[in-house]
Amino acid sequence: MSVVTFEFENVPAETAQAAAAEAPVRPKGEVLHTTQHRLREKTFLTQSGFPVTPFATVTSLGELRSGVEKLGYPSVLKTAGWGYDGKGQVKINSPSDVEKAFETLAGSEGILEAWVTFEREVSVVAARGENGEFAHYGVIANEHKHHILDVSVAPAPVSDKTAKEAVEIARGVVEKLGVVGVLCVEMFQKSDGSLLVNELAPRPHNSGHLTFDACFTSQFEQQLRSICGLALGSTEYVRPAAMANLLGDLWQSGEPNWKAVCAHPEVKLHLYGKLAPRPGRKMGHLTAFGNTPEEAETRVRKAREALSEKV
Repeated sequence: MSVVTFEFENVPAETAQAAAAEAPVRPKGEVLHTTQHRLREKTFLTQSGFPVTPFATVTSLGELRSGVEKLGYPSVLKTAGWGYDGKGQVKINSPSDVEKAFETLAGSEGILEAWVTFEREVSVVAARGENGEFAHYGVIANEHKHHILDVSVAPAPVSDKTAKEAVEIARGVVEKLGVVGVLCVEMFQKSDGSLLVNELAPRPHNSGHLTFDACFTSQFEQQLRSICGLALGSTEYVRPAAMANLLGDLWQSGEPNWKAVCAHPEVKLHLYGKLAPRPGRKMGHLTAFGNTPEEAETRVRKAREALSEKV
């Protein structure tokens, strides 16, 4: 039996619907329809009882002004659709920013979100099988730069209570959506340990790339297992791990020093085969191991720095 899946949310939901006439689409097209649109996603989460950042719909300048009066400054205006890695969003710091921010929507629907002061960003990459079987990779801590994921560390330095809550939220989301496949739930952890769901990604996620080396079953194999109706694999970590993204910026001064990074014995290099490096474009990643998450993070950062050493 053929199965259709996707690796990117910016696929027209109509395409998934058309494909479903020929073969099962997993996760189903309705999941894609919900998660590829921030307003539909936030509305689903709110109506389902999951904790989210306060938000407001924006289809006019008047609605934006009303929204910032309600949510306060600063706040963030985002396009409702077709956004990732920080694209399609702008911070509003004062009333003088409102009109200019609205112009960035260029006539498209928007969502205004309250500014959240958080201790860290975390994610849970989870999988659900055709028979409802559930598996997860625990809580992963994420650090972003310019709205693009920079470094991920697993396991995250969170309390047992927070870790349990994060996994429960992820399980609740995949079950409520009826996901068959892999889905990542991105969350903000506040200083009191409580969580707010930020975004959903119904696919293997950048923060879970470290599972390729660090876990018995990677998120990519788990995706295939789940959509093909196979039993889910073990998500056990071999050792604590950290991942650092390699963006096209590294090529700005010439070819990175691959020999230097390969001199780090507990670091693995993954390149994606993209021919044209551009600033902000994800060209690959490094995964490092350690006896502790902190040691793994230190190693992966040092290894990435080695890429910029003169040959």
